[in-house]
Amino acid sequence: MTNVLQFIADHSMTVVVCILLFFGLIEAIFGYLAKSNRTKDDLLIEVVNTFVLFVITKPLIMILAFEMMHYIFPKMQDLVKTWNIGLMLLVFLLVDDFLQYWYHRSSHEIKWLWKWHRAHHSAKEMGLLVSYREAVYFFIFMPNVWWLGIFTYLGGGIGVLSGLVFKQIIVISSHSLVTWDSFFYKRPKLMPVMKLIERIVITPAFHHAHHAVSIVDGIGHPNGNFGNMFSIWDQLFGSAKFTRSFPSAYGIPNDPNDSWASQTFYPLVKSSVEGSELSNKYSFEKTTVLEPAKILLKEGEYLYCKCGYSKTQPFCDGSHHGTKYQPQKFAIHTEKEYKLCRCGLTQSGPFCDNAHAKV
Repeated sequence: MTNVLQFIADHSMTVVVCILLFFGLIEAIFGYLAKSNRTKDDLLIEVVNTFVLFVITKPLIMILAFEMMHYIFPKMQDLVKTWNIGLMLLVFLLVDDFLQYWYHRSSHEIKWLWKWHRAHHSAKEMGLLVSYREAVYFFIFMPNVWWLGIFTYLGGGIGVLSGLVFKQIIVISSHSLVTWDSFFYKRPKLMPVMKLIERIVITPAFHHAHHAVSIVDGIGHPNGNFGNMFSIWDQLFGSAKFTRSFPSAYGIPNDPNDSWASQTFYPLVKSSVEGSELSNKYSFEKTTVLEPAKILLKEGEYLYCKCGYSKTQPFCDGSHHGTKYQPQKFAIHTEKEYKLCRCGLTQSGPFCDNAHAKV
């Protein structure tokens, strides 16, 4: 095992490139690329950010983190160098993924960070390059990228290099259109194996649910399933949802289709689309009013705004992204006029209980 990990570490960059080529070829061979509706802007966001991350951001931050540790903790250099390689790998991956889980989760709960992460979710279809589709600044503040340099300084270079390879396999496969887990879902006898696998590592179905437009299809879980390599953090911190199915639609609600430049370089470059979160005139203000809405609703499922910022009150318009709120899904079985709450004070949401009258 030690020799295998050493070999992987020695050839890590070559192996990572091979992983990308493998999934790229599979997507091409099975016709996924031919069926793609990706726009020129999509490709530019993905290619530019992937290039910047691997060629500029990661190497630069690793050097900065290494030098920072050398300056602040000079006696800690090579602290873990004598560790068993397997232990080194495990510690590196667990700390790396724990840090990324909370950074990723924070990017869905803090508005300014969401605007840098938003490009990742504006993709209307999955694919291997969606893995690195972010604003260029997003990775600069990612704590686990700094962890690469810190652990290398501590003497865990072999763990870092081999760990990056294993991590890439999971990250690329969970974003790719090659949904390998479907093979298990279609075979009941193999389901016990899949149940074990999905409780440890991120599967395509688990992560695709995170990229869904909304929760309305019963599969999507855009405000959960934050894990990058391991699903254990989502299970521990209550954000996991296992559906073993794939969403009906990907992207963000009411997508204004911002330019690739604004999604990549915001706030240096802002969107020219009126109403966009990335535009100059975007306002993030409460839209609740002390008066219910009387609306004729047909049979079906709807999303009720819980954040209080939706511009389509009382219905969700996606404004909750970048907050800790999530919309409430509700079903209508009888077509008639309903009185829906718009103040956010009701205890029987989405329906008005006259709580506004007590204010």
